[in-house]
Formats: sequence, structure tokens, C-alpha cells
Amino acid sequence: MTTLTMAKAINAGLRRSLATDDKVVLMGEDIGRLGGVYRVTDGLQAEFGARRVMDTPLAESGILGTAVGLAYRGFRPVCEIQFDGFIYPAFDQIVSQVARMHYRTRGIVKMPITIRVPFAGGIGAAEHHSDSPEAYFAHAAGLRVVSVADPQDAYTMIQQAIACDDPVLYFEPKRRYHVKGEVDELTPLDDARPMGTAKIVTPGTDVTLVAYGPLVQTAKDAAVAASDEGISVEVIDLRSLAPVDFDTVVASVRKTGRLVVTHEAAQSGGLGAEVAASITERCFYYLEHAPVRVTGHDIPYPPAKLEQYHVPDLDRILDGVDRAMDRPNSLTGVED
Repeated sequence: MTTLTMAKAINAGLRRSLATDDKVVLMGEDIGRLGGVYRVTDGLQAEFGARRVMDTPLAESGILGTAVGLAYRGFRPVCEIQFDGFIYPAFDQIVSQVARMHYRTRGIVKMPITIRVPFAGGIGAAEHHSDSPEAYFAHAAGLRVVSVADPQDAYTMIQQAIACDDPVLYFEPKRRYHVKGEVDELTPLDDARPMGTAKIVTPGTDVTLVAYGPLVQTAKDAAVAASDEGISVEVIDLRSLAPVDFDTVVASVRKTGRLVVTHEAAQSGGLGAEVAASITERCFYYLEHAPVRVTGHDIPYPPAKLEQYHVPDLDRILDGVDRAMDRPNSLTGVED
């Protein structure tokens, strides 16, 4: 085991993919000489050269358009979108072209494109730097969407995404880049947990708490805090947002009878709504309370000084657990 930050774990995964397959190329704004805004690609251009790790113009639509051409020629391009809110100029290419190409050509053309997206808030950034656009892409058939929450998954899943013949949106929670964890760099990808599966990170028996990306750690903290009051919370890291591993969530909810889903993105039309609706369909007779969502608000991401009121924190998630457990909560008021 090696102790790495999440950023270094992604870097190590990219390095391994570059070394393993000479068809892997990295491209993005300032990812070469600078090593990226967050230094995630630091040192890779010096090691593999400017033809494998390419600095691009500030044009996301151009980055994705070039990636499509590279994929046509058998390469496996990895595109970095410098910040989440900058992905929208490339939305047409991703949804109208990349997502449909395999289907449109009846399987003849594959699109093994990985799109790295530093996403979500909590870093005090300016406008367009803290969006959570994952639901847009989870809705598009033909795209795989994943989000990592710890260094081990960051290391493994970036390699799995690159090796996948489908286009993959790989969402990286930027405020967790410096979180450290143990990483096994030696286990073969074939023996690793599949990219499309969820995992239980904290076992429990009273309520299922589903999170992904930056809020997995907050959910784990909530489980610890709830245990002090005698509530056993099972935390599930969703990992894959499209497709969703409903089997893992269903098995948990049939055990606990209660579901809380949390994410930073807006509530309306978010992943939480899909999970809540799908689990209600599959577990209706097992549920002892309606599913609860703890999310960001239905507003543009607020200025930095107000983001603490937008991003679900420990108190809001614990309040959601109280709602699911029919305990006094923010909606009922405190009872004597």
C-alpha cells in the first residue's frame, strides 16, 4: 500500500495507463507544462512527451471535437475539463455525437473517450467553478458517468474508464483532492471492483444513506455522529451514476427499511430523485418511511461566502436521517 492524496492517485492512474497503452493520450488546458490547475497531471508531459500529454487552446468544444477524431483513429483520449462550469461549450459534442456514435454506427465505431471533470463546491471559488452538472450527462443514453470519493477508487477507476470502450464522464470532487488514503497500486484491473458498482463504506441496520463524490466523507461522518444516538447508518458510495447499481441499494434498503440520498446538485431532476423513485418502485413494501433527499438548492451556485448554506453539511444530513427515522427534525420542530 502507498499513501496518496486523491490528486496524486489520479496522477498515478494516468501514468499507469499511459505506460501500459501507447494509444492513450491526455489533452486539456494547461495540463502539460503546468500540470493542470490542481497539478493532477504534474510531471506526465515531461515523462511521456508533448505528443502524449497535450496542452490545448481554451476551447472545450475544440478539445472534445479533437477527441472524437482521435477515437476514430483508435486512440484513447483523456480530456480534462478545467472546471465543471466550463463543460457546457462541449455539451453538444458529448451528448449529440460522442454518446450516439456507437449506436449510430451499429457498433462499428467505438468512442473510448474519458472526460475528467473536477466538480462540486466547497473551495470558495468564483462563478462557473463549483457546478455539479452530473445529472445532465447521466440522462444521456450512451454515456457512462462515475464519481470517485477516495484515493483508491480514484486510482483504479481512472484506469477502468480509460480502458472502457464507452465514453466515460469521470467526476472528481475538487475539494477532496488533498484527502489522503492508502492505495494498492499492484492489484490488476481485472481483480478490482467493477467501475459500475456501488459499495458499502459503513455497514448499518437502521437507515441507508446514499452519497457519491464529495459527500461520501460527510455521510461517513454522519454515520459516526448518528451512532452516538444509537442509530445505525449504512453508508453507500454510489460510485457509478449511469448506470446506477440499484442491486446494492435495494439490498440495503430491504434490510433497513429507510433511505436518505444526498448530493450537492440541485434537488429537482437530480440523481437523488432517480434513486428515490427507483427504490420506491423496487422496495415499496419494505419502506417504513418515504425516501428523504438532502441536496443543494434549486438555484445557481451561490457566491463563495454563501456556499456553506447551499452544500449539504453534517447537520443537514443528520436532519435527513432524523426525518427518515421519524425523529424530531427541522420540519416538525423540536418536541418536548
